[in-house]
Amino acid sequence: MATRLNEHYDTVLKPKLKEELGYSNDHQVPRLDKIVLNMGIGEAAQDSKKIDSALNEMTLISGQKPVLNRARQSVANFKLREGMPIGCKVTLRGERMYEFLDRLITIALPRVRDFRGLSPRSFDGRGNYALGLREQIVFPEINYDDIDEIRGMDVVICTTANTDDEARELLRGFELPINT
Repeated sequence: MATRLNEHYDTVLKPKLKEELGYSNDHQVPRLDKIVLNMGIGEAAQDSKKIDSALNEMTLISGQKPVLNRARQSVANFKLREGMPIGCKVTLRGERMYEFLDRLITIALPRVRDFRGLSPRSFDGRGNYALGLREQIVFPEINYDDIDEIRGMDVVICTTANTDDEARELLRGFELPINT
């Protein structure tokens, strides 16, 4: 079963981008590759319960079990030792990726306070787009009463586009609210 955005890409967006960008082959048209969600939890060094709640919240948001990020080296100023958990991340592909992007665009971003669109400068030069969310409570899966602390998260949308302009057109086709 294909998701709403996946069908939109196949039926509307791919032919439109193929014509606009002048490609002769369907496989040359840029598409979404993956979406990576990352949540850093610096306080986890002192309190191990915070990492558990962050893992649970990330699981609810993504629908997939996150991977724990551990410190690569010790930093005395941060009271951090090598191997301590400092965050978690999830890589979404396929149907889950399209489902998450749909929820991000239609539900989560409109719930962000004082939202005026996404920055057009957040492209990396290779067709990937990164955005940061200040609070995880913009997702409807998170119950405000159950959270212990408001945490931010990074969302990186990776595409197969060769340039930022191609990626911008692809994401605009999905109606991601990027300012011009």
